[in-house]
Amino acid sequence: MTELLFREDAYLQEAEARVLRHSSEGGVVLDRTIFYPTGGGQPGDSGRLDWSEGGTSGGPKGGLTIATTVKGAPNGARDEIVLIPAEPAPLPPIGSTVTQRLDWMRRHHHMRIHTALHLLSVILPYPVTGGAIGTEKGRLDFQMPDPIADKQALEIELNALIERDLVVSEDWISDEELTANPAIVKTMSVMPPMGPAQNEGRIRLVRIGQGRDQIDLQPCGGTHVARTSEIGRIRIGKLEKKGRDNRRVSIHLD
Repeated sequence: MTELLFREDAYLQEAEARVLRHSSEGGVVLDRTIFYPTGGGQPGDSGRLDWSEGGTSGGPKGGLTIATTVKGAPNGARDEIVLIPAEPAPLPPIGSTVTQRLDWMRRHHHMRIHTALHLLSVILPYPVTGGAIGTEKGRLDFQMPDPIADKQALEIELNALIERDLVVSEDWISDEELTANPAIVKTMSVMPPMGPAQNEGRIRLVRIGQGRDQIDLQPCGGTHVARTSEIGRIRIGKLEKKGRDNRRVSIHLD
């Protein structure tokens, strides 16, 4: 079972870990990882692994560039996390200790875009039918029959929320609590993973704002910035019609 260090601290950029196994596709599975796996519209992290099998005794050293990170086969209470090399290369020996180094600039852009999309879903309170996160832009698809009347007004409202410098935090509820309160799930196409094999029957919630200033609370397993002001200014991009009642809104880091 891979310990999800990115869940405990989304700002952790370097950490040691032990190699548990190699996947059949040539990936690396660690006992703990700072690398977020592809999921929820957020791309898998990239970065690097470095190791010295013999440590100070002078054993063979190595390094590996990680192109992306994915979820592997179920293993106990959580999926394994598999780090995918950028190209075929010698892998760190099973049982050895490696140092993980995250491509922080890329991840931080994902965190900024992801949090901004949560704010977009506050301004446009329609069911979400899809979404994607990139390093410079992202988008949400809404079940929204009528077009957006004023693109500039939407951009102004989104940046006003960002500038409020609201705290972004997390909470956990049980599967039963989510079932009793389904309105907090905004996505129509994907339900949060549920059942005893998923986080011991708990659902992670991401909260924006606290107390009377709370503006959003929804299930999400992704990584986010700690405060909305960290997002920076956002520009609204294309507004596209994607079906009879479906509209796509794109955002860009300005």
